[in-house]
Amino acid sequence: MSVDPSIHTPAVNDRAPLAVLIVDDELFARTRLRSLVQACTEPRCVVAGEAADGRSALQWLRDNACDVVLLDVAMPGLDGLHLADELQHRPKPPAVVFVTAHGEHALRAFELEATDYLTKPVRRERLQAALLRVAQRLQPRAANGTAVPMLVVSDRGRVLRIPATEVLYLKAELKYVTLRTADGEWVLDEPLGDLEQRLGVDFIRVHRNALVARRAVRALERADSTEEPMGWAVRLTNGEQLSVSRRQLTAVRDALGSQDH
Repeated sequence: MSVDPSIHTPAVNDRAPLAVLIVDDELFARTRLRSLVQACTEPRCVVAGEAADGRSALQWLRDNACDVVLLDVAMPGLDGLHLADELQHRPKPPAVVFVTAHGEHALRAFELEATDYLTKPVRRERLQAALLRVAQRLQPRAANGTAVPMLVVSDRGRVLRIPATEVLYLKAELKYVTLRTADGEWVLDEPLGDLEQRLGVDFIRVHRNALVARRAVRALERADSTEEPMGWAVRLTNGEQLSVSRRQLTAVRDALGSQDH
């Protein structure tokens, strides 16, 4: 899903800022990253510490905690890849975002479960997108202990994080997907099939081009459309009606019938 930088959202700003550790052997690189992190408004971040090499970073982490490490690859002594490997053996490792001039290590970086791999010179938008992904990992959890999915949308050059619990439906139109909530609608460029897998059983596929939140369905009824007078549709809590395809009708009936009322 694409992301552009930042928007103020109360739900996000209620949480503590991301604690960031910057690890790079070049002072200029650390200074630039510090400036970029401090300029990040969504998610809110604070530079908790800096280190010039892997060993110094481990020493810092023995006495301190952070949410994410911005990590160079090529450093004297313990390099970034070996540091990331050591961090993965911790019970609750911080997220790792590689920030390096060496693009050839990306595959190894993602094998080490890096959140992102940024090449220098780092653009503010790319760093902010990576930090948003880290924040999503730390998002609140539902009552059953599972993470509440967040959908990230662009809104006039800013970014809005929308909890899946606020989404009424997602509808594919041309190359984009429209996300609808009670408060408005936004455009995503993530395929509907990928969204269906990520959102799970809380959403029902009612048509090849539409996913609907189970909690948003008020009724399964005859469609108002004169084009399909014998067709079916789901009536949503906001009053909208979305067509149900013949292929999906049985699955929608079964899904709605299995809900607790």
